[in-house]
Amino acid sequence: MPVVPGLRSPYAKVGHLVYFGRMLDKIRLQAAHRLPADYHANLGKGFDARCCTFLRVNHAELAARVLAGGLDDAQLLAWCHERGGARTEEDCEVWNGFMMKRGWRDTGHEVLLRRIHESALEGRPIETMFDYLDFDEGRDPVASQAWAQP
Repeated sequence: MPVVPGLRSPYAKVGHLVYFGRMLDKIRLQAAHRLPADYHANLGKGFDARCCTFLRVNHAELAARVLAGGLDDAQLLAWCHERGGARTEEDCEVWNGFMMKRGWRDTGHEVLLRRIHESALEGRPIETMFDYLDFDEGRDPVASQAWAQP
């Protein structure tokens, strides 16, 4: 897929959570008609759905709150915690560890291999779905050690 201006790496954190900011970006980009068509089918599904389930919020309600404006990403995360209950540091650590390793020695591995092949990214040091998303969008998570960023 092409580089999508305004779509951050899944490794980027909002508060203590990976992926959440990327989901917010996708909501905003879709509303602005700047999200490539390849992303439309998975809005609110896949990792978006997992994130909303973890936060115990409804994706459509979150999208409506994002698009209503007036809150930055940290405030939107706080809104999620108010709606679904706050997550502990340990909860966030488990979430981040699961998400950052998805596709590595788990049931998502076959999907990862298929996507690598479909995107002609064989030979790249892709071990997880997050790695795949970054490489597919023109970022190199290995060079930047994206998983180690605060």
